[in-house]
Amino acid sequence: MHDPFFPPIPLLQQAVTPLCNFLHLYSLPLHIHEILAAFTAYHLIFEYLATPLSNLFLPSQYKKLSWESKLRWNMHCVSMVQSCSISALALFVMFNDQERKNMTLEERMWGYTGAAGMVQALAAGYFLFDLVVMIRYLDVFGVGMLTHASSCLLTYTLGFRPIFNYYGCVFMLYELSTPFLNFHWFFDKLNMTGSKAQLYNGFALISVFFSCRLVWGAYSSFNIYRDVWNALNFDPSIAKLSTNDEMMRFGRDHSLPAWLVILYLGGHVTLQVLNVFWLGKMIAAIKKRFTPKVANGSANGHANGSAGKKKQ
Repeated sequence: MHDPFFPPIPLLQQAVTPLCNFLHLYSLPLHIHEILAAFTAYHLIFEYLATPLSNLFLPSQYKKLSWESKLRWNMHCVSMVQSCSISALALFVMFNDQERKNMTLEERMWGYTGAAGMVQALAAGYFLFDLVVMIRYLDVFGVGMLTHASSCLLTYTLGFRPIFNYYGCVFMLYELSTPFLNFHWFFDKLNMTGSKAQLYNGFALISVFFSCRLVWGAYSSFNIYRDVWNALNFDPSIAKLSTNDEMMRFGRDHSLPAWLVILYLGGHVTLQVLNVFWLGKMIAAIKKRFTPKVANGSANGHANGSAGKKKQ
């Protein structure tokens, strides 16, 4: 499936091609314009749209926020746009890209389609924006978020070798849980902590996070581990090679350096462990917002009952 985005800008493509070839990022020139477009769009939302729109629709709540909370609010606005759009695009490509659906082992590892490359590029554009913000406001967001942004950007950039182009859309579905996480944060800032809306959103957050990050994530990680293992034993001299020259135009050398395998697989193992940790933190955070109310209500009821007995 061809890239549905607007075509590369010739001058920009020619300008970056020598550097991309030197770095072995052979498909990056075809998508550099999408990376820059995504970066620009998210920068505009963060710097110029989130604040005036929040002041317009939620003037009293937004103005009460501290400078640091306003930064975080604007980042959550960007995150909301990014997570919704990239999830929709990933699902669109997964359901409509017939070439991607029929990929063999060789094509899943070293193949390339323009549509999957677009999803990868838009994700890289967001993580580039994220990295810039984390560097600018390191004192607000911390080293952990800086590490997350830089590692995600590195992973999606290396995919332009191309390698694991097939799996770019697969792991973007992690973002399906992000809108619910953003709403959870917004509810706290809108003085809706402990509300029914936050409770229902909390149930949705935990359900979707568990489904797409733990269940789908574990299943997809198993698939990529299996493909890597088979690719390490792939022998082009005896294997049935792909006949799709367009798909394999960048990957006929079947390059799979050890450092790349360690980086990707180590990253996935780490992320899966973090997903379990984050799920536990989410459950604890949601319980914290509702358990005290129940406890206080019971305590008050007991006190009122005792007082009534004394009066009698």
